[in-house]
Amino acid sequence: MNDTVVTLVGNVATRVEFRESETGGAARFRFAATARRWDRARGGWTDGPTSFYTVWARRSLGANLAASVSVGEPLVVHGRLRVREDEREGQWRTSVEVDAVAVGHDLTRGTTAFRRAVRAAPALTVGHGDAAEGQETAGRTPWEGEPARPEPPREAPAAPVAAPTPAS
Repeated sequence: MNDTVVTLVGNVATRVEFRESETGGAARFRFAATARRWDRARGGWTDGPTSFYTVWARRSLGANLAASVSVGEPLVVHGRLRVREDEREGQWRTSVEVDAVAVGHDLTRGTTAFRRAVRAAPALTVGHGDAAEGQETAGRTPWEGEPARPEPPREAPAAPVAAPTPAS
């Protein structure tokens, strides 16, 4: 299979929409990439045309995008390019999409704090998305509409031991 792989640098143009499905969910958002060029006549940078892309992210990448990305944030998107043409209401339209493989904040324009996603280990007797008894679920943020899961009870800390006092 000959895929066209691209790396885009730009900004999030719309809110990330995440939809859960039987195959693990998908996220979609619009991405704006504006070319910048050095203008010798002006002695400075000028903006070129802006290209807009629809970025799709599947499974855990989509879920992590929905929890991590807001409109206007600078990103680097890496994935497979797809150009589609279809006819709507008598007019031909072209849409450009990217099936994202990796997405990250553009650290040339700011800082970010990475938090590793906690994934439950698969179990044969547990339904999809449910944590088995004793599995770690703390630190996981519930999605919109999903009830928060209570944290497992923690043992009370042992009483402090008094330091021995010197005998007189």
